[in-house]
Amino acid sequence: MSDDGQRTGAEILWETLAREGCDVVFGYPGGAIMPAYDAMLRSSVRHVLVRHEQGAAHMADGYARASGKVGVCVATSGPGATNLVTGIATAMLDSIPMVCVTGQVASPYIGSDAFQETDITGVTLPITKHNYLVTRAEDISPMLRQAFYVARSGRPGPVLVDITKDAQQASTPFVWDGSPVRLPGYRPDHRPSAEDVRRAAEMIEAADRPIVFCGHGIIASGASHLLLEFIEKTGMPVASTLLGLGGFPATHPLCLGMMGMHGEAWVNQAIQESDLIIALGMRFDDRVTGKLATYAKHAKKIHCELDPAEINKNVRVDLPLIGDVAETLRALFPVIARRDRSKWVQSINAMKGDSAVRDIQTMPHTNHLYAAHVMHDLWRITEGKALVVTDVGQHQMWEAQYYKHDFPRKLITSGGLGTMGFALPAAIGAKFACPQEEVWVVVGDGGFQMTAAELSTAAQEGIKVNVAVINNGFLGMVRQWQQFFYGGRYAATPLRGPDFVKLAEAHGLLGLRVTERSQIENVVAQARAAQGTVVIDFRVEQEDSVYPMVAAGSDLHDMIRRPSPIVETASDD
Repeated sequence: MSDDGQRTGAEILWETLAREGCDVVFGYPGGAIMPAYDAMLRSSVRHVLVRHEQGAAHMADGYARASGKVGVCVATSGPGATNLVTGIATAMLDSIPMVCVTGQVASPYIGSDAFQETDITGVTLPITKHNYLVTRAEDISPMLRQAFYVARSGRPGPVLVDITKDAQQASTPFVWDGSPVRLPGYRPDHRPSAEDVRRAAEMIEAADRPIVFCGHGIIASGASHLLLEFIEKTGMPVASTLLGLGGFPATHPLCLGMMGMHGEAWVNQAIQESDLIIALGMRFDDRVTGKLATYAKHAKKIHCELDPAEINKNVRVDLPLIGDVAETLRALFPVIARRDRSKWVQSINAMKGDSAVRDIQTMPHTNHLYAAHVMHDLWRITEGKALVVTDVGQHQMWEAQYYKHDFPRKLITSGGLGTMGFALPAAIGAKFACPQEEVWVVVGDGGFQMTAAELSTAAQEGIKVNVAVINNGFLGMVRQWQQFFYGGRYAATPLRGPDFVKLAEAHGLLGLRVTERSQIENVVAQARAAQGTVVIDFRVEQEDSVYPMVAAGSDLHDMIRRPSPIVETASDD
C-alpha cells in the first residue's frame, strides 16, 4: 500500500478475500491475472498451485463441501478461465458456494479478439448463480463482497468475478466497508407460513405410511441434529438421496438407506407404497424418481425447499414449504405429535428379506477381490469416521451402498453433473478445509486418469490423502449399461491405464497394490501410517455390476436384480 492510502486493485482483491474469511485459494497464474499474483506475495491468504485449472475449481468445491465455507479459485483469462467451466457447472448443480476469480484482458481490448480473450461471463452465465465483469479498481471490493454474499446466501452456488488487467493495476483510495451487503430484489430469506406449517403437521398426523427424504439441503443448512430430533419424535423412517447421505445417521434404526436408481430395493418399494412423502432439501431428480407417471402415486407430498423454482418442477406436490430446511424443522417440531409407526417400519424391514446383507459379517470371506469388499473393509477399518471423496461411476455407487455414513460432510461426491475427475482434486480441497480429518479418495481407474496430475499438487503442498483406485480396466458404469442395454457390445469402454504404483512413485509418493481381499487390512494400515499421500491400486473384478438398478425411464419399483446364483460376492439388492 502506498503512503497516501492508495491501493492497487490487485491489493484490494487479496484484502477483500481475507476479510471475507478466505484462508486459501486454489489457482494457476497467467498473463491477465499476473498483477493479482504479484500482490498475493504481500497477502496472508495461502495459494495452492494446481496442475490444471479444472483441479482448482474442484479443490475449491471440495473445500466448500467439507467446511461449509465459500471455496475460492483463481485463473487467468481465456483458456485458464474456460478450464474452470466443468468445475463451476459441478458446483452449480450441487448448490456449492464458490467464488471464482478470473483475470481478463485490459478494458480497451475487450471485444477485439485479443490474445487469451474469452467472454467468460457470457460462457458461464448458465452455470453460475451470478457473475460480474469488473473494469475499475474501485469496484473490485464491492463486487467481491457481493459475490461472497450471493454464493453463500439462499440456495448456495458458484459466482464468477472477472477482473480486467488494468483494473488490477490501477490505484484507488481504499477504506474497508464492512456494512451488510444489500442487493435490490434479492431476498433469499424464505420462511414457511404458520398456516402451511399447521397443514403439514395435520398431514403428518394423518399418515400411516410416511417416509422422510433426507436431501443435500439437510447438510447444507446444518440441520442434521434437527432432523434426528424430528424423526425420533415422529417415528418416521428416513431415505436419503446420494448427496443426503450422512445427513441422517446410516446406523440409526429408522434409516432405510439410499433411494433411487442404485438405491436399496426395499427403499424404492416402500416409497411406492407410502401414503406421505416429506422431502427435505432435495430436487426430485430423475435418478431418484424413475418414471414420473408411476412415481409414488398413492402418496401425498410435502416439499420443503429453499428455492421456489424447484417446487413442482419435476414432481407435483400437495404442500410446498418454501424456506430454509432448518427453519422449517424448527417450526414443525413443536406442532407435530409423537407417534408410534413401528408397524410401518417393520413392514419395510420385512421387504428386505435376503437382500439385507450389507453387513460385514455376512459378506463372503474370499480372496477374490470385489469393489464391494474394498468399500466394506474401508468402512470397518476406519470405523466409518473417514471423510470420503468419491469420483463418478460404479465405485461411487458401491461406496454409497457399503460405506455407512453417520455424520454430515463426510461424503463428498459429484451428484448432479456426475463429473469424472472430481475426486482427487476435491479431496485435496477438503483436506485443506479439514486438516485433521482422515481423507480417502475413492476413484475409478478412468476418472483417476483425468486429474491424476494433481498428485503433484498434493506432493508439493505436503498434504496427505489416501487414494483408493478401484481398478477394473473398464469405464465401469458405461460398460454396465452396454452389458444391460446394448447387447454386451463394449464400445470404447475397455481402458488401459498406467502402473498406478509407479505413477505414485514418479510423483514422489507411496504406491501400493491389492489383488486379494486378504491383503486389504495390511495395505490400508500401511497407507494410514504413511506421512504423505498414498495411492493404492485395488485390482478388482473387471465385469462386476452395481445392483439393484432402475433403468432410465423405468418405474422406481422395476429394478434389475443381481442374477442368481451369486458368485463370490454379497447380494446388493
